[in-house]
Parts: sequence; C-alpha cells; structure tokens
Amino acid sequence: MEFLEELFGTWGNELWTWVVLPVLAVLGIYFTVRSGVVQLRLLPAMFKTLTDRALVNEDGSRKSISSFQAFTVSAASRVGVGNVAGVATAIAVGGPGAVFWMWVMAFVGGASSFVESTLAQLYKVRTKDGYRGGPAYYMERGLKKRWMGIIFAVILIICFPFAFSSLQANTISQSVAGAFGAEAVTPIFGWTVGLVLALLTALVVFGGIRRIAHVTESLVPAMALLYVLLGLVIVGMNLERVPDVLGAIFGEAFNFQSAIGGGLGTVIMQGVKRGMFSNEAGLGSAPNAGATASVTHPVKQGLVQTLGVYFDTFLICSITAFIILCTVENPVGASQGIELTQTAITSQLGSWASIMLAVIIFMLAFSSIIGNYYYGETNIGFITDHETVLMMYRTLATAAVFLGSIASAGLIWNLADGIMGLMALTNLIAIGLLSGVAFRLLKHYTAQSRQGVDPVFTAGDMPDLDGVECWSPEDVTNHEVSVPTKR
Repeated sequence: MEFLEELFGTWGNELWTWVVLPVLAVLGIYFTVRSGVVQLRLLPAMFKTLTDRALVNEDGSRKSISSFQAFTVSAASRVGVGNVAGVATAIAVGGPGAVFWMWVMAFVGGASSFVESTLAQLYKVRTKDGYRGGPAYYMERGLKKRWMGIIFAVILIICFPFAFSSLQANTISQSVAGAFGAEAVTPIFGWTVGLVLALLTALVVFGGIRRIAHVTESLVPAMALLYVLLGLVIVGMNLERVPDVLGAIFGEAFNFQSAIGGGLGTVIMQGVKRGMFSNEAGLGSAPNAGATASVTHPVKQGLVQTLGVYFDTFLICSITAFIILCTVENPVGASQGIELTQTAITSQLGSWASIMLAVIIFMLAFSSIIGNYYYGETNIGFITDHETVLMMYRTLATAAVFLGSIASAGLIWNLADGIMGLMALTNLIAIGLLSGVAFRLLKHYTAQSRQGVDPVFTAGDMPDLDGVECWSPEDVTNHEVSVPTKR
C-alpha cells in the first residue's frame, strides 16, 4: 500500500509540475485577456443571472432545472473536503503563501470556468428530464472527436464518483471519529459510517437529477452559512491577528524558504492543486452541471459557474485558511487534512465544536458525493444509454462511498491528484481549441445587454456552428402559465 501511495504521489507531482500547471497558467491568462477580464467585468451580471427561474413549457412543466439549482449542483461538488481538509493540507505543506496562490488560481481560473461552462451550454443535448452536457459533449460536437470525449468521460468517472467520493467518505469517517475522541477510525466504526453513507447516497442517486437538485438546493446554502458563521466567530475572537495573517499570506507567497521540502515551487504547487481540487476551475467537472440548466443564453451559465469558483475559494476556502492561521502558531509541518482544521477549531471553542464540525463536514462531503455522482452519470450517458450499465454504475458509485470510509486517505489523495491532472489536461486542450466560439457568444451576449434587453440566443444567430442540437426558439421560450384566481 505504501509503495502505491508513493508511486501515485510521484507520478502526480511530475504531471502537475511539468505539464498541467504551465498549460493551466497560459490558457487562464489568455482567456482572461481575450475575454476582457470577463470574470471581473461581468460580476454584477453573475448575481443577476443567478436569480433567473427555469424556463417553462406550454403545459407548465419546467424545461429543466434553474440557474440557481445548476449552481448548487456544481457547488455541491466544489464545496467539500477540499475546502476544509484540502486547504489545511495546502497550508501544512506549502505554508501561508499557498493561500495566495489559491486565490490567484481562482481569479485566473474564473475565465477558464466561464469558457468551459458556456461551451457546455451551447453543445448540450435533450433528455427526458431536460438537458445534459459537459466536456465530453463539446469534444464530440464541437471538435468532432468522439474518441476524445470517451477518454475524458472515462477519466471523469474514475476521478469523481469513485476517487473523489471515496475521499469525501473517508473525511466524514475521520471527522466523526474525531468528534467522539477516537484517535483513528477503527474497522467497525468505518464500516458503520460507510454503510450509513452508502444507504443515504443510494436513496438520492436513484432518484435522478431533479431529486439531486432538490437535495443540493437545500444542503449547500445551509452548510455554507453554518461554516461561514463558525469561521467568523473564530476570526472575531482573534481579530488582532488578522493583519499578521494577511502579511504572512502575501509575504510568504514569494518566499523561497517558506515551505518544507521544496521552497517556492511547493508553495505554488500546493496552492494551485488544492485550489483546483476545491473550485474545479478548468477541470471539466462543473460544466456537467452547468449544461443542465434551462437559460436563454449559453453565456448565462458561464457567468453563474464563474461565480461558483469565487463562492468556493474566496469565501469557503478563505474561512478555513483564516481559522487555521489565526489560531495555530506554526501550521507548516503540522498534521495534514481534517485533523489540522479540527484542532484549530476545538482550541478556540472547546471539544463540543468537534461535533459541530463533524456535522458541517458531513453536509459538505455528502453534498459533494451527490454532485460527483451526477457528473459520472452524465458521462455514462455519453458513452451508452443502456439501462443495465447505468444501474451497474449507480451500484458501484454507492459501493465506492462505503469503501472510501475504510480506505487509506493518503493513497486516495495521491490517486485523485494524478487522475485530476489527466482530466484537467484533456479538458484544457479542448476548451483552448474551442475558446473562439465561447468568445463569439460573449460578444453576442454583451451586445444585447448593452441594449438593455435580456440576452437570448438561438442556433440561427450563428448558423455556421455545427453540432448544436438545442437552442431552437422553443428551447429559449418561456411559456408563462397563469393560475386562475378564486372568486
């Protein structure tokens, strides 16, 4: 087991250092410049679009889920152990400076998130429940490379519903054990937590995207509010330390001696990797949720999903960073993962806070498991629509949750890092090649916005684009159904 953990760790680090990071940085900067800094310029439009309701058919039924529901499905996957355990690991290995690079990753990655989710909306397809799409679909329909889409779909299925969901389940076990004062997760304890998680997962995932959307719509705001309030209380108790914390974050971001075992390279790598694991900008996961929304213009979901990156990193990840840096004197080299965050919180609020954190971790991680599952289902649907395959996938995804509760966290982290790198690289190549289409759509959206109208796009507006299945006038028409008033 230790051999595999070391093997995957070495392979993942080499892939990120020499391939993924350079591509990620170059494309993110290019998208930022080419779009006119869309991730900042259209920030007000992001909030406005978030309130758009799902479009309605003539019979009063929804065409698909709303912008906000698509936002919560993607946020459910984004906001998870990466925000609590991942940030703690980044600080323990890379020091306070890693937080700076996490912020940089979120801002630059916001442009990549805009491009990928806009493309996912354009090339989405119809299903019995509404719409479905994502990188595999724009690789097939936009690039005419179905083989590339299949490769991406397989990588995502391995990465999210299996590796990442196992990691979420493992963190739940660790946090619950910590809440009860256990030094480690015993087999019986892990099996018990795993069985409960697997049962809850099965109850949701066998209900389809609408049930998933309803669950995440409730869980995500609740867990975010509870965690932010907890963090603000702790930061408030240590308000005098905030200037020093900010000084450490910015000062050590470029300090060659600030991190253990690698200097500046380790600081940047930890910030970028943990940042991408958390906010998923450019990774190719969030577009699977963004494509499901019924909106009047593809750019709208590009903007909403960019807002999701900010919500994840600048709010949730930053809260974790300040909790640790305000309360732990020297976090570099400390215990990695959830244990560091747990120690920081209990040192300020007492042992009872471990129970509250365990509840928050459960909500964070369980909603991520649900979001991860849906990403996998979308890509299973891309490969085949055979019902038996879908049932097998649901069973295996549920089993992965159980197994993750008793597996080695180190092995899962290293495996997930390497697979995430492959997935990001495949998606970044695709959106780099298709980015011109996204920028045409942005220009189309901006022109209508300046006229003071709600932007609407139909396939006829750009007839030269091939592979667009949706976006007929019916797809963007909202049939308002009046309810008779009682007399």
